Amino acid sequence: MNISKVAFTAAKPIWVAGRQREMNLTVGFRVSFERPVLGPVTLRVAGSSFYRVHLNGHFILHGPARCAHGYYRVDVLELPEHLLCGVNTLAVEVAGYNVSGYYALDQSAFLQAEVVAGPEVLASTHGGGSTFQAYILKYRLQKVERYSMQRAFSEYYRLTNDIPWWDDRAGLEQADIAIQEHKELIARGLPLPHFNLRQPALSRACGMVTTGLPVENPYKGQTLTKIGTRVKSYRAEEFEVTQSIEMQGIRNLSMEAFLRAYEPRAPIEMGENGFRIFDFGTNLTGFPGATVECSKPVRLIMAFDECLADGDVNWMRLGCVNLVVWELEPGRYSLETFEPYTLKYLKIISLRGSCRITGLYLRELVNPESYEASFSCSDPRLNRVFDAAAETFRQNAVDIFMDCPSRERGGWLCDSFFTARAAFDISGHASLERNFLENYLLPDKYPTLVEGMLPPCYPSEDVSGRFIPNWAMWFVIELEEYLARSGDRAMVNDLKPKVMALLAYFARFENEYGLLEKLESWVFIEWSAANKFVQDVNYPTNMTYAMVLDIAGRLYNEPCFTAKAAKLRREIRQRSFDGELFVDNAVRENGILRNSTNRTEVCQYYAFFTGVATRDLYPDLWEKLVASFGPSREATGLFPEVHMANAFPGYFLRLELLGRAELCLQVRKELIEYFLKMAEKTGTLWEHDSDRASCNHGFASHVVHSLYRDVLGVRSVDPLAKTISISIHDVD
Repeated sequence: MNISKVAFTAAKPIWVAGRQREMNLTVGFRVSFERPVLGPVTLRVAGSSFYRVHLNGHFILHGPARCAHGYYRVDVLELPEHLLCGVNTLAVEVAGYNVSGYYALDQSAFLQAEVVAGPEVLASTHGGGSTFQAYILKYRLQKVERYSMQRAFSEYYRLTNDIPWWDDRAGLEQADIAIQEHKELIARGLPLPHFNLRQPALSRACGMVTTGLPVENPYKGQTLTKIGTRVKSYRAEEFEVTQSIEMQGIRNLSMEAFLRAYEPRAPIEMGENGFRIFDFGTNLTGFPGATVECSKPVRLIMAFDECLADGDVNWMRLGCVNLVVWELEPGRYSLETFEPYTLKYLKIISLRGSCRITGLYLRELVNPESYEASFSCSDPRLNRVFDAAAETFRQNAVDIFMDCPSRERGGWLCDSFFTARAAFDISGHASLERNFLENYLLPDKYPTLVEGMLPPCYPSEDVSGRFIPNWAMWFVIELEEYLARSGDRAMVNDLKPKVMALLAYFARFENEYGLLEKLESWVFIEWSAANKFVQDVNYPTNMTYAMVLDIAGRLYNEPCFTAKAAKLRREIRQRSFDGELFVDNAVRENGILRNSTNRTEVCQYYAFFTGVATRDLYPDLWEKLVASFGPSREATGLFPEVHMANAFPGYFLRLELLGRAELCLQVRKELIEYFLKMAEKTGTLWEHDSDRASCNHGFASHVVHSLYRDVLGVRSVDPLAKTISISIHDVD
C-alpha cells in the first residue's frame, strides 16, 4: 500500500486532559513566536474533528481534509503576508464533536501543530519552540441540538465582551493539557481550499418580528426525535437552548419586499426586533460573517436557505437547523460561523436591542482548481447551465466528493462516479478521486458493517449498520474509470482484496438462476417509484451486478467473472423483458419466482447502461426511450403506467445513453429542459427534480461532462496515451 505518510519535526498530539471524548467541546490553542530574519515560515497542522486558524487576528485556514478511521491528513501552509516582523500570535480553534454522522468520524479530539523555519521549530504542541496553551471556549454553547442528523452540532454563542479569545486581555483560564496517543498522519494530497470573500448582491426585504408566540405542535426534526437511536447527541433535557423550537415562536409582524443593490460600505442599521433579507445572487457554501456593533445587549440570529418561500427564508425546509445565534453584550464584534453552510438567502434578525452591521460577507470553502474550466457558446441557456454545474462542483469537491455541501457533506458512492468525471474534466487530473478511493483503502475493516460490504458513504459513522448494496457496486464501476483517468494500477491492485470480498458477499445471495435475491439493508435504485420494487429479485440491481462482474473480470484478469456476467445478462433478458419493456422485480410466491407488473423508466436506463440491453438487441425499446421518454413525457401523457424517473440517477443515465449514441442535438435540448430551471433559480443543480431537498448536489456537476463531450465534441481524453478524440456533431 503506497501511502504518503507525514512526520512532524517535534509536535505531539494534545487535548484538554481527560476530555478528548466529550461531545461538542470547543478548545482554543494559542502560541506566540518570533519570526526569523530570513526564510519562509511553515505551519503544519492536523486534528479532529475540525479546526480554524487565525494568524495575528486574520483567518488563514479551515481544515482538515477528511480521512479514514485511524488516519489523519496534515495541512501544510506557508504562512502568509500577515506574518509580522517580531512577535506573532497563532490561534487554532478546534471543535471536538465526537458524534456519529456522515460528515465526520466519531474519533477522539486532538490537535497536532507546529510552526517551523527550515529545521528550526518556532512553536509546537508539546515538542519544541514556544508551546501552545489551551483554553476551553465556553462562549460556544456545548449542550445544544445538532445541526442535522448527518452533521454535528449547531452553533450558538454567548459573548460577554468583544475581546477575541486569543488576546491576553480576554483573561481566559488555561486548561490542563495531556499528550494523546500516536496518530497515523498522511499527506493532504490536495491543494488547500480557496476562501474567497463574497458579498450579497441584493437587499431583498426588511421588516419586524414578534417573539415568544406560543407554538402548538412545533416541528421537531430528527436531531430532536432520533436522539439515542441513530443520532448521538445530548438529551433534549440537557440542552442549554433549543433554538429550533424557540425560532418557531418568532414570526414576521411586517415585511416590505424590495430589490436594492447591496452597498458594502453602507452600514446596516438593525432596529430592535427588526430583520433584513439578503440575496447573494447564487447558492454559495462557506462561513457567513460580519462586523456587529451594539450599545445594548443584542441577540442576533442568522437564518438561511438556498431558496425563498413566499419571499421569506424558511430555515426548516431542508430539515436542518439553518440558524446561527449570537448573544452579544455591548461592544464591537467580528463574527463568523465556525462551520460552513450553504445558502443563497440570509435573514438577519436583531432581538432585544438594536445594532449596526458592516462588512457582511460569506467566506467561501471551495475547490481551488475549478476556475480555469470554461464553456461558452451562442446559446446563453447552455452557458448558464454550465456555470451552475461548475459552481455545484467547486462547492462539493473540497476534500472528498460530497453529495451536498449543506445537510450532509457526505462522501457517497454512486454520486462519486458522476462527480469524478466532472472532476477530471474541470481539473485535468484525478487527485481528488485518489483521496476519495484511498479513504476506502486504508481501514482494515469498517465498524458496524457486515463482512465484505463497503460503506455507501465514507468517511462516516452510521451506528445502525445500514448500507446500500447497490452503491458498493458503483465503487467497482468507478474504479475502472479511475484507472483509465489516472493510470494508477497500484491503487486498483491494492483494492483487489476489498473487491473480491465484496463479490464474495454478493455470491451468498445468488439464487438458483444466478440472480441476487433478498439483498440485505437498503436496496436503492433512485428517488422514484423504483424504490418500491426492490424485492425479492430486483432487476436493475442484477443488471448492475452483471456489469460489476464484467468489470472485475477485466480489472483483475479473472475470466470466471466475465463468464458469470454473460450468463447473468442472458438470464435477466429472458426473465425481465416482457415483450415491450423490462420489468423491475420478481417476487417469490410458494417457492416460485414470478415477475411483477411494475415497470419504471429508470429500469430501462439501467438495462442499456449496464449492457443487458443494446440498440441491436432491443431496437423498438430504444426508439421508445429516445422518442417518448425523458423530460417531456409527463406533458405528453405517454406511457402513464410506466413510473417516471427522477434526477438521480435517472436523468443522468438517460443523458449518458443519448451521449453514447451521439444523439447530441437531443442531449443539448434535454440539458436545458432538465436543468435550466435549477440554474436560473439557485445557480446550482439539485438533488431532485424539485427544490424540496438539496439545491446543490455534487453528482449534478456531471452536466459539465455532457456539455464538453456531447455539445463541444470532446468525446474522450486519454491522459496516458496523451490523445484527445474529437467528434463534431450538428448541435445547431
